[in-house]
Amino acid sequence: MYGGGYDQNQSNAWFDPSASSQGWGQFDYSQTPSQQSQAPSTANNYYVNAQAQMNQDSIYGGGGQMFMPSQPSQKTVEEDFENEPPLLEELGINFDHIQQKTLAVLNPLGAASAEVIADQDLAGPLVFCLLFGASLLLHGKVHFGYIYGIGGLGCVGMYALLNLMAAEKSISFTCTASVLGYCLLPMALLSMIAAVLSFQGIVGYVIAGAAVLWCSSSSSKLFTITLAMEGQRILVAYPCTLLYCVFALLAIF
Repeated sequence: MYGGGYDQNQSNAWFDPSASSQGWGQFDYSQTPSQQSQAPSTANNYYVNAQAQMNQDSIYGGGGQMFMPSQPSQKTVEEDFENEPPLLEELGINFDHIQQKTLAVLNPLGAASAEVIADQDLAGPLVFCLLFGASLLLHGKVHFGYIYGIGGLGCVGMYALLNLMAAEKSISFTCTASVLGYCLLPMALLSMIAAVLSFQGIVGYVIAGAAVLWCSSSSSKLFTITLAMEGQRILVAYPCTLLYCVFALLAIF
């Protein structure tokens, strides 16, 4: 067929799948099919080498591992539940310091530790403020807003005044609030007594004045110990007296 002998081997070699690796337009008709299948094209070599170089110099550093999830760590963290601190200690509530501060307030002439006073504990002041407000409820007065409002303004004023007066040390706002809150305990006792007895007289005014002096003396003692202002206790006690006079008015009227 076609004017001559048709070579079946050449026909098979023409459609040999191994010849498909030759690039387009680079088929060498002068070579035999076996030689053409053994000589890969230059273009295929270029793409093979480029692919190998990309696998080696991958910017993701994984060589195709960029989508592989990281293996979970085999190490497990063992929590030591036996040596964990108590919950109250983590919350900053120290009953020993609360007791020492309360005793220091009840005894204005006694000594107190500067470390205990510097403990910025607000649990005790909160309890004494609630106690003062609860004692006012026995009078039929709901003055919780007045207590927290006057107490907040008093803490801001005393904080600014004490930092201006102190030359060597400074006091924080929470420490100021803690001291003033603890020293509210005598005023809470006065309010509970006023719920039973009438203080609308000279005797009542004298008892209320004594409670104010008690509160101001205790607070000035704690402030002077904290700030090392032993010679200025009277100056510190004066603004404290004005603050606790307002609470005394809430208690007896």
